Amino acid sequence: MKKNRKGIVFFKEMDAGIIEEIEDGYRFVYFDEYLKSGIPISVNFPLTKKTYESKKLFVFFKSILPEGWYRDITGLKLKLDKDDDFGFLIKTCEDAIGAVSIKEME
Repeated sequence: MKKNRKGIVFFKEMDAGIIEEIEDGYRFVYFDEYLKSGIPISVNFPLTKKTYESKKLFVFFKSILPEGWYRDITGLKLKLDKDDDFGFLIKTCEDAIGAVSIKEME
């Protein structure tokens, strides 16, 4: 059973939406207020009230995960399973390089 973990997705420090782990995969949805900005976080996520769902972590979010030796060291320090992509996303991407960052919701 999934842990129902969630993260706030930021675009250039604006609250853009929520990504969450659900029973059979993952879900991303924009905040209504962010839709007014006119700026999608990615071409893979056009601005819409639609809820995006996937059985696997969305490729866009996987692309901002740490890799290689940095992922190994970070995983050990944070006690994350090496295959827990969502754990890495919400625990390590608050200061990600680029316009998008993720902060764990507690």
